[in-house]
Amino acid sequence: MVVIRTTANMILKQVFLNHRLIPPLSVSRTLGNLNWANLKIPSRQISFCLIKCAASDGKKVSARLSQVQQLLREAEERASAVGNEPTPKITRGHVTVSFARSGGPGGQNVNKVNTKVDMRFNVKNAYWLSDRIRERIIQMEKNRINKDGEIVISSTKTRTQTGNVDDALTKLQAIIDAASYVPPPPSEEQKKKIAKL
Repeated sequence: MVVIRTTANMILKQVFLNHRLIPPLSVSRTLGNLNWANLKIPSRQISFCLIKCAASDGKKVSARLSQVQQLLREAEERASAVGNEPTPKITRGHVTVSFARSGGPGGQNVNKVNTKVDMRFNVKNAYWLSDRIRERIIQMEKNRINKDGEIVISSTKTRTQTGNVDDALTKLQAIIDAASYVPPPPSEEQKKKIAKL
């Protein structure tokens, strides 16, 4: 705030000094126009050395560096808070499974066998997951979660129901694994590189 105030004062002083040095305009009565030959405007340059010196005080830190330092602190806190908790495993009891007829090329059983799997996993009511993992899944899969808070996974990979159920469970487990991953805190070398920036 002080820097802005001193800058404004310096600029205003320079403007008023220039204003006093401008001679009054002489108007030519015959032409009715301004006589530009009599108009002399002195030019004066404003020096911003004091402003730069005041802004580059040794105690101040750039905004980018302070953001990086805050991110480093948050990464260390996340890594220390998580500890060594195991990655949760999803089972068939945690989901709702329904079957439908699979699309694609037919055969003898095309309209007889329900092999397509529609698996629903309610993220908001999955209290067996930690709050951190649940919130991370909601954040990562926000476009796939319906208004009831469910992720719907479909599978038609195999020609059997059990194979498609296993495939859908594998897809859900991959989502949970990605949400439970915590990146390690930055090493000392990375911190030194960041400090040099």
